[in-house]
Amino acid sequence: MPLAAGKKLNHFLDAIRYRESIFALPFAYTGMILAARGLPTLGQFIWITVAMVGARTVGMAVNRIVDRNIDAKNPRNAARHLPAGLLKTSEMVALTLVAFVVFMFAAYRLNPLAFALAPVAAAYLVLYPYTKRFTWTSNLLIGWALAIAPSAAWIGVTGSLTWAPVLLSAAVALWAGSFDILYHTQDFDFQKKEGLHSVASRFGVVAAFRFSKILDVLAVCALTGVGVLMSLAWPFYVGVIVAAGLLVYRHRLVSPEDTSRMGIAFMRVNAYVSTSVFVATALALLV
Repeated sequence: MPLAAGKKLNHFLDAIRYRESIFALPFAYTGMILAARGLPTLGQFIWITVAMVGARTVGMAVNRIVDRNIDAKNPRNAARHLPAGLLKTSEMVALTLVAFVVFMFAAYRLNPLAFALAPVAAAYLVLYPYTKRFTWTSNLLIGWALAIAPSAAWIGVTGSLTWAPVLLSAAVALWAGSFDILYHTQDFDFQKKEGLHSVASRFGVVAAFRFSKILDVLAVCALTGVGVLMSLAWPFYVGVIVAAGLLVYRHRLVSPEDTSRMGIAFMRVNAYVSTSVFVATALALLV
């Protein structure tokens, strides 16, 4: 029985891609320490972390539920947990509800504004998976799903919102939108066949790669703007340069003709980008 329970837990964790938490969580912590101008209280750190885990679980679980029939038709995704029968739809619905309650409770423990805006964030996470059915901007809209993190963390600390976290969120949205555009060029033929919408299916794979590069340039500009707006010390700009270099490397790993190294470009490089910005921000606040 314990073995079966452990296997089920692993299925849940894999289904929501818990490893990809390394993309958004460092940016949430970046927003958190910028808001606190250093270390937040232990309570703020704990509840921001719990809220992030809850919100991300809601988003990923709903995404799996909404896309289960599409995934079943896509050879690249047919082995995912719902199409493969490893998890039931009812189990994912239950996970979503539990995660939503956890998210709302964490927001409640932070402050009134966080609690008031939490349902809005949750609604966005629930609705954006549908956008690929009717608009090519779906790649950009998923970027804003990740971009909620730094502004939400800022609100969790201060109970207010200013331009600095909004600009940081814009940087995250541009960066996340860029890699989502790249990642889904792998599904170009499938998307065209099924009538699904993305930058690649609308404008072509070559144009999608170009658009991704433009978004990355804008993301670096937005990150630089955060440093200027908050008068951050030099380590922050070193982190921005490192992040920019990683983005250049990511574009050298894949091309319209060869996406075989997309896994490295998607997982490793993106994890290094978010982590480098967080570490650089922390160092900048110490100088």
